[in-house]
Amino acid sequence: MNVVQNSQALRVCLLIGSLEFGGAERQVIEMARSFDRRRINPVICTLSDKVPLVENDPETRRILHTISKRGRFDLSAVTRLAGFLRRRKINVVHAFLFDCEIAARLAAPLAGVQVVIASERNADYRRSRLHQCAQLVTKPLFDVMIANSHAGARFNVSTLGLDESRLRVVHNGVDTQRFKPDPAAGPAFRAKFGIGAEEPVVGMAGSFKRQKDHGTFLRMAAKVLESRPDCRFLIAGDLVSDSVDSPVYATEIRELARELKLGDRCLFIGNQLDIPGFFNACDLTALLSLREGTPNVALESMACGRPVIATDIADNSIIIRDGEVGHIVPTGDWAGAANHTLRLLGNPVELQRIGAAAREHVCREFTPARAAAKLAEIYLERYRAKCRPRQMSLQPECW
Repeated sequence: MNVVQNSQALRVCLLIGSLEFGGAERQVIEMARSFDRRRINPVICTLSDKVPLVENDPETRRILHTISKRGRFDLSAVTRLAGFLRRRKINVVHAFLFDCEIAARLAAPLAGVQVVIASERNADYRRSRLHQCAQLVTKPLFDVMIANSHAGARFNVSTLGLDESRLRVVHNGVDTQRFKPDPAAGPAFRAKFGIGAEEPVVGMAGSFKRQKDHGTFLRMAAKVLESRPDCRFLIAGDLVSDSVDSPVYATEIRELARELKLGDRCLFIGNQLDIPGFFNACDLTALLSLREGTPNVALESMACGRPVIATDIADNSIIIRDGEVGHIVPTGDWAGAANHTLRLLGNPVELQRIGAAAREHVCREFTPARAAAKLAEIYLERYRAKCRPRQMSLQPECW
């Protein structure tokens, strides 16, 4: 990450609740690393001191600031955030996920921030009444919303009545130097869990959220084991810290695994810092979610040369070209997913070919540099549009 700062660059705050294990959190880190410092000077601000993703990342920690939120309805977080934005002379605040969205919209006017960017990281979900009301009331307080999928953009047109002119789509990007085929990483990761080099492995990465539909993955596993009893299944991910339902759902999923008699054929391995090692340990992965935005784990798996079997939701069919870099199945179709898995495991040449095509596809279309450049253009476009009525000068605040 180039940390040379340019005083004439746009000062951008990426605001997120924490830097725990999640797709939005990893994207914030990737974007902060990838911005061209001649144009964008980023800082990351979290509303929690839970930041395990940057424990071993001193470069990102240098631009990290925390404003700890004291409870669910801590209004002081808004005033403290406003003070931080004012002191840092932030030009653009880009907020991720609900709590930060609302905090940013309320704090930005107090701090004199010129541009507020909203985000949509999902699609086709049901907002609570409180969240829907808060979104509608604060809708005039942001400039544009950046969705990471076309499905997410359409969702906000239909549910919030947003004009399409206030929406942009930027798909996620993944670091293809970090996520790459690594002949040593896979066996080393397998060895930690007692998995042999010759055993076929199918992976899933997802926290215990109902939208991830672990049940369909487990039923797929049971079907595959009927024909391939030598196969192993790895599920990476853990509880969602701020979710009351997550422990309940996790208990249900573990009970289903027992009912299906998966035993040691299916391992729940929790959150993993070595995500590239996890993907390299797999022969292929499955993402059988009920809803997503742009799933990082699919891109990361493909960047490691591992094909993905995914459900036909959001932009998955755009990201994962069916039959070329993976396979697309309907939601809940564990039998179809099992059939694709068995065909790929039974044809090593095809498995290697489709994996290589998957990596090439990600390297061409879904890099952090490409995503960061698109975000920078949006920030600059909106900032200049705001400045134009006041006659743009050569001052950093308005050029």
